[in-house]
This record gives sequence, structure tokens and C-alpha cells, in this order.
Amino acid sequence: MRNENISINNSKLQKIPFTMYDVGWVVLCIGMAIGAGIVFMPVQIGLKGIWVFIVAIALSYPAIYFLQDLYLKTLSRTEECEDYTNIISQYLGKNWGVALGAVYFLSLIMIFLSYSLAVIFDSASYIKTFGITEELLSDSPWYSLLVFSILVSIAAQGERLLFKVSGPMIIVKFSIILALGLLMIPHWNFDNITAFPEFLPFLRDVLLTLPFTLYSILFVQILNPMNIAYRKVETDKEIAAYRAVRVNRITYIILAIVVLFFAFSFTFSISHEQAVQAFEQNISALAIAAQVMSGNAIKIMSSVLNVFSIITAFLGIYLGVQESVKGIVTNLLSRVIPENKINKTILHYAVTICIILALWIWVSTKFSVLYLLQLAGPTYGIIACLIPVYLIYKVSNLSDLKGFRAWYVAFFGILLCVSPLFSLFE
Repeated sequence: MRNENISINNSKLQKIPFTMYDVGWVVLCIGMAIGAGIVFMPVQIGLKGIWVFIVAIALSYPAIYFLQDLYLKTLSRTEECEDYTNIISQYLGKNWGVALGAVYFLSLIMIFLSYSLAVIFDSASYIKTFGITEELLSDSPWYSLLVFSILVSIAAQGERLLFKVSGPMIIVKFSIILALGLLMIPHWNFDNITAFPEFLPFLRDVLLTLPFTLYSILFVQILNPMNIAYRKVETDKEIAAYRAVRVNRITYIILAIVVLFFAFSFTFSISHEQAVQAFEQNISALAIAAQVMSGNAIKIMSSVLNVFSIITAFLGIYLGVQESVKGIVTNLLSRVIPENKINKTILHYAVTICIILALWIWVSTKFSVLYLLQLAGPTYGIIACLIPVYLIYKVSNLSDLKGFRAWYVAFFGILLCVSPLFSLFE
């Protein structure tokens, strides 16, 4: 009888139409994935070599699908669904909720800070490269304050405004990825393919490259905001979970095909020397390509792709950062005052203003984006890999998710956690 009910439920779910709201989330997920990961990954590949890239992809791409699928399913099965801290509190208690909520916030904020650096420095680099200004605008603190005020004000309005603002930019940059991958073919130079390295340096570099291949199509940062949004529009949590998981699956397939083509095409076109130059200038591979490659079409397209990628990823991850901060603050405030007396409007504006000011101060440090991406690996290993697997084996109503996928995600999570340590052996 139980199998018959499952079959009936699956048949019912499969008949749910794919609406424009679903399309909007696919677009936002693509926008989240095509950000710092894809525009900085060619730099890491140029530094470490294509053989390292191939093995890192073989390890990380199956893990990305498994971990996002398990992560989303563990989040979607709670009775209430307000924020990450609230969800974990339902599984493990309020103290674990705030502790893991802080780790979740750290994982989001490290990538968010990467995007904030890229938004300011890459946009200023392009403006100077195309002769609009003689000096770098990033040297002026008022430039970063203005940019962050505009972007955060847009993102803070919610997903429906992001559909309208980010959607066209995401479609444009996705089209450019396909076109740019084709246009880069004449610039391919197979001399950029280096000899296979020695085993120990090769193993070290694979582990150091895992965070970059992970971020190339990862959009786990937006999955919880998406899960919360579907729970708000669907009264049946099973239907909400099905729609969210379906969006995740469709987005992954699209990204895996297109991003791999783009990454290989771009990798064949950038030399090791150009990758070193991009690393030293703290800019992406696309920014360096606009400086050194001939052809206005490539320069313009790479410029638009880079700027749109960073902006839309910034806007997309803001939903997760905002939700995380609100969850932690609400959890802490609810210990001293009743939660129903917390003014949500004041909390919303306070979080928005604090994020703008924090980003403004952060950009002045000019921290290396590549180092920040490496350091973020362990936090994603904990939040997106180890915690969901722990919940699967701890919580009875998640026991159906046990198996090979869970163990592979745990293995990949451990690799992410230890990957920054290997930088000590460079």
C-alpha cells in the first residue's frame, strides 16, 4: 500500500506545470552560478594547468549535483520554513540553530565579499580600459559606496524584482558565454597545455583547484531562499519541495553543458603568463583578455559578461545573506523578547544599511579574491556537505536519503575542508 501511495504521489507531482515563476528561479540560479567562479576559474586553470582542471572537474561536478540535491531535500522537509537558522533549530535545537546559522552566514559572506571586490575593481578596470576615465574609480571610496547602495537597494526588494532586474542581464550573459566560447576558438593555442606534472604537486593543485571548479556551476547559496519562496507560494510543502528540486535539476544540466564548453575554450586561449598577470592585478581572466586580445567584439562581450556575471551573482547571493543575518538576529532577540514583538520592517532596513556600510569598509582592504575563494571552501564543505549528511543519518524522516550519494558528498566535503591547507605546500 505504501509503494502504491508513493507511486500516486509521484504521478501527481509530475503533472505539476512548469510556470514562469519556475523559469524565473532557473534564471536566478543560473545567474548565481555564473559569477566569480566562472570568471576567475580560467585564472586558476592557467596557474595550475589543464590536467589539474580535468581531474578537479571529474571530482567536483558529480558532487555538486549530489550535494545540492541533498541540501535542498533536507531543508524542504521541516514543518516551518523561515530561514536557515530556524530550519536547523527544528532539527537540532535552538543552540545548534544559531551556531550552524553563523557558519552558514560565514559561508555566504565569504563569497559575497568576493563578489563585492569584483564588482568594484573589475568595473573600474573596464571603465579605465575603454577610456571613460583616466584614473581607476576604485581608488575613490565614494564610487564603492554608490555602487553598493544601488545594488543592495535593488536586491533587498525580493525575488520578484530580481526576476525583472537580473533576468535580462542573466539571459544576455548566458548567450554571451555560448558566443564567446565560439569566438575564442581562433585564439586557441594548444601550447598552453603543459606536460603532466609530478604526482604530489599534481595532487596538491587538484585540491587547491576544487573550490574553483565547485564555484563554476554552484548555486547552493540561493537554494534556501528559493526553498523559502516556494513554501510561501505553495500550501502543500511536498509540492513546494518538488518544484524547488525540479528547478535545481534543470539548472544543473544547463550549466554543466554550457560552462564546461566555455571553460575549455577560454583555457586554451590564455597562457600561463597572462594568468599570472591576472592574479597579480587581482582581476578576472575576462578583464585581462580585454586588455591583451585583439578584436573589439571579444573585448566588449567579455566586458559585458564579466560585469553582468558579477552583478547578478551579487544580487542573487544577497537574498541568502539577508535571510541568514535576519535569522541569526531573530534567534538572538527571541531569547530576550517574544519573537512576535520583533519589528520585521525595522529589522529589514537595519540589515540593509549595515550590509552597505560593511561592504564599503571591506573593499578598502583590497583583499585577494582568489585567496578568499580558497578560504571559503571549508565553510561550504561544512554547510553544504557535512551538515546535510549528518542530518540524514541523525533525523529519522530523512533516512531515505542514505546511500552512496550521501557518502560521496561527505567525502567531497572533507576535501573542501582540507583544501586550503595544501596552499602551505606551494
